[in-house]
Amino acid sequence: MSSEDHLATARVRIAADAAQVWNALLDPAHASALWHGASVTAEWTPGTVVTWSGEWEGKRYQDRGEVLAVEQDRLLRFTHFSPLSGEPDVPENHHTLTFKLSEHGNGTDVVLTQDNNPTAEAAAHSSAMWGQLLNTLRDIAEQR
Repeated sequence: MSSEDHLATARVRIAADAAQVWNALLDPAHASALWHGASVTAEWTPGTVVTWSGEWEGKRYQDRGEVLAVEQDRLLRFTHFSPLSGEPDVPENHHTLTFKLSEHGNGTDVVLTQDNNPTAEAAAHSSAMWGQLLNTLRDIAEQR
């Protein structure tokens, strides 16, 4: 089985419209809360670089990626690589994260996927981590 078969997925329904969710996702004021304490630098336009800087278990890090697609209130897609993975910084070790937003009734469903997980266990770990991020996103968006 290839890593392409190990897709991490997390979902949440948020009691807010897609514009509120989108703003909570991209607002720099909420970046640290969403991204597990990391400082995020991004323009959120296709072709631009995004970086996540912080400290994890006593180690300073700077993850990076490239914004691939932005459809306001609907879709955000970017690559991600972390040197903390211990893997070489080559394209086959990068993940693509995709946030899809869709309004339903009085809320917005958000689905986050991460590709290129090496094992089913790694995908399950990532799904749980991204679930935490989406729960934080829900809390932020619903407070607005």
